[in-house]
Amino acid sequence: MDETVAEYIRRTVLKIPRDEIKMMLQKWGFLSESQLQSLNLHQIKDNISQEVVQLCEENSADIKHAAVLDIIYNHIYQNKRMWSVYQMKKSGEELEYFDITDFKKKFKRRLRSALKNVTITFKEYEDNAIWIRVAWGTPHKKPNQYKPSYVVYHSQTPYVFISSSVLKSTLPLLCQALIVASNYHDIREMELRSHSLNSLKDIVFKRYSQNFQTCTPKPLQGGNAEPENADIRIVEENRSEKERIHRLNQEVFGSGPQPKLEFAQYRLETMFKSDPKMDVLDKKEPFRCLVKFSSPHLLESLKSLAPAGMADAPLSPLLTCIPHKARNYFKIREKKGFYPESFVSP
Repeated sequence: MDETVAEYIRRTVLKIPRDEIKMMLQKWGFLSESQLQSLNLHQIKDNISQEVVQLCEENSADIKHAAVLDIIYNHIYQNKRMWSVYQMKKSGEELEYFDITDFKKKFKRRLRSALKNVTITFKEYEDNAIWIRVAWGTPHKKPNQYKPSYVVYHSQTPYVFISSSVLKSTLPLLCQALIVASNYHDIREMELRSHSLNSLKDIVFKRYSQNFQTCTPKPLQGGNAEPENADIRIVEENRSEKERIHRLNQEVFGSGPQPKLEFAQYRLETMFKSDPKMDVLDKKEPFRCLVKFSSPHLLESLKSLAPAGMADAPLSPLLTCIPHKARNYFKIREKKGFYPESFVSP
């Protein structure tokens, strides 16, 4: 077994928590059951990793086998990576039968026609997700296995989730291979990013509930007790206002937890509105701006603004439209004009 392969397997095993090593090696399926039983897990992790390497040498492991183990690790610990959402588009609305073998063949052929030194590994999961790991090299250097790109593509959908390597120049090659392999003709970044891959999927696949329009809010409990001598009208007004904010918040965000989104971006284009007599602007050109939001939990942060008294309820559609507009990204991008509350890059 090549030394670089042995070292990569060793480092991958070292990343795995001790009590999960056997489980991940079983999922890997490269070592036999007898080899797994012979593995001594009651020793320091460095010795365990060396023992795993020795077992892999018996089976003549290569870099593709090592890459599959790395995919399994990243699938389980997917929140360790930053994910971005991309949306692809077909020229027509026709649905095509998806052939995974054809997809892999086209993806490899397209990528390797642009770059020879590249390692491409696939792994399929039960939720129709195809995990693709790409380790990049150069015309004169072997692929760097420690800085790969990861792609998660759900067949029969236009959405792709990419965790790219630090090499920005590889992203166009990756996107080009994706649209060729999946028979699309365009791909755009949606400017939705998060460490939580499942939350991004929830947003674009509409897998979480929002807009509980028929929800009947429960009276709010707890909070500071009103003074005994407080004006009953003020107490009632405060209670009514809290219930109104609670109701409007549930109508917009729902009552369940929000998907964990960490980054969103708007590109806005609107016209100034002013008294014609004032003639503030000589030229009637639109005002353009780029607005970026980032937070450890962006949607939950927006949801808490009105109850905390930091914003009026209901919130502006500019703040609440992220999940709604995500699926219509291409449609909005192709509008002939933009409007005050247009959402161009979610």
